[in-house]
Amino acid sequence: MSGNDLMGACPTPYYQETLFDDDGGFLGGRFCQVVPTTAGNVSCCLPCPQASWVYGEDIQKQTRIASWISVAILPLCVFILVSYAVLPAKRTHRHYLSICFTLGICCMQIAFIIPLGTKPDQCYNEITPRDMYSSLSCAFTGSMLLFGGWVVVVFSFIRTIAFHLQVCWEVILGPRFMWGSFICGLGIPVIGTSIMLVLTGVSFRFGDVCHINIEKSLHDYWIPLIVFAGASLIMQFTTMGYCMHIYIKSLYDTAPTTNSSNIQSYTASVGTLTARQAYRRVSKILKLQWRSNCVVLVILANLLIFAVIFIKANDQLENTPENLEHAMPWLACLTVNRGDMTQCFDLAKEVGPNKPTLLALLILLTLVGLWNFVLFARPSMFVGWLDLLRRKEHTQFEFVSADARKMRSEAHSYEMLSSNGLPTYKSPEPYAQPYVRSPSPAYTARTMSPDLNNHYGRDARYVRPSMSFSGPRPPSASQNNGRDWDPESTFAPGHPYQTR
Repeated sequence: MSGNDLMGACPTPYYQETLFDDDGGFLGGRFCQVVPTTAGNVSCCLPCPQASWVYGEDIQKQTRIASWISVAILPLCVFILVSYAVLPAKRTHRHYLSICFTLGICCMQIAFIIPLGTKPDQCYNEITPRDMYSSLSCAFTGSMLLFGGWVVVVFSFIRTIAFHLQVCWEVILGPRFMWGSFICGLGIPVIGTSIMLVLTGVSFRFGDVCHINIEKSLHDYWIPLIVFAGASLIMQFTTMGYCMHIYIKSLYDTAPTTNSSNIQSYTASVGTLTARQAYRRVSKILKLQWRSNCVVLVILANLLIFAVIFIKANDQLENTPENLEHAMPWLACLTVNRGDMTQCFDLAKEVGPNKPTLLALLILLTLVGLWNFVLFARPSMFVGWLDLLRRKEHTQFEFVSADARKMRSEAHSYEMLSSNGLPTYKSPEPYAQPYVRSPSPAYTARTMSPDLNNHYGRDARYVRPSMSFSGPRPPSASQNNGRDWDPESTFAPGHPYQTR
């Protein structure tokens, strides 16, 4: 049937709903209203995609900006993960929480990149958008986007717990906490995403990436995420408040610490920490984890913004009698102008979130990976890669002489005594110099006194340490009584063959 035939009794640009089958697509995504016509009351529907009628035809191209930003940011996240896997820990300071956090961000970035290759058709027919059952691209993009959001939020919550336990309660995190983090950090997102896909599902709402549907999304997705985010923020601010308390308390602390040379400080209990000592311990933890805390705060702040905007958009776009009545001026404008959407953009602003807000939301969602790279990519990572490349290049082009092993095995033939009396080795060939070893003057001056350079057997002068309370004492007459040591007086055998 042609487009005009599908309109039926509905005015332009609407289609008559009864002329379409209900065999596929997301039926809940139709935007229809019963309109009185000459043929009676007819259900007329807005053409698909609805976002083009609200925001204009260029909304589809503008939403792809977020996809291209993800193309640029995903390699940065991959660089972080590869650095964690290849470089030593002293260069990357890797941690399982950071690795899982970055993996969740990668899932979100991939969800925006997939539509650039698949170029999905958003509409099942003229009035019905596609969902995860009618579009494979929709199923993958929606699932990965929501699962990545779950992983990022849950691991942010776990990181705030770890930070709180280390700072406030001095708990050393061990293997039990690690395995518990893996189970909760991955198990909760899997369960939450599965429940969300079964009860709510995803579909094309705006752009080429599928988003969660309106029905029951508040209960099975947004409220759980807000609960985790709220708990994380409360715990994070509680920990920071404790740090400020410790800092202020340390300013007025005049008690001696164990780092002082005052002997009286040792009389205090070992388990008692002064305010200055507690501040030193807290400051060390803050120096190690300030990057992770900043990323957590950025993620949680973005999540709260996303949740508020999406929940408000769901309330405005839900197919209810109140929303239909609120959208009547805009729908009537389309009817009067025979589908010329440009004449009705001012009225369309009252239907849903405005275009700048929507585009800013998508861009902020993709920039999470950039914040992860800026805060987790340490300068030592680049130094580690430079050292790794130099080592490979040196190993590949290194030349070893065939006589090197022979000269090293025969090095004992050239052993001599230097002028200071220490052994050294002399090789008759220049290329054997790597095997010549002689003590440096600094080593000689540090280990031997000038009087012992050429003379051996003399007693070294005893230097009493500044904090020592003992020293060498000559044997007294009361100890030996002028006699040699008698083994029988100490019940020790004097000779291995002596019998008593």
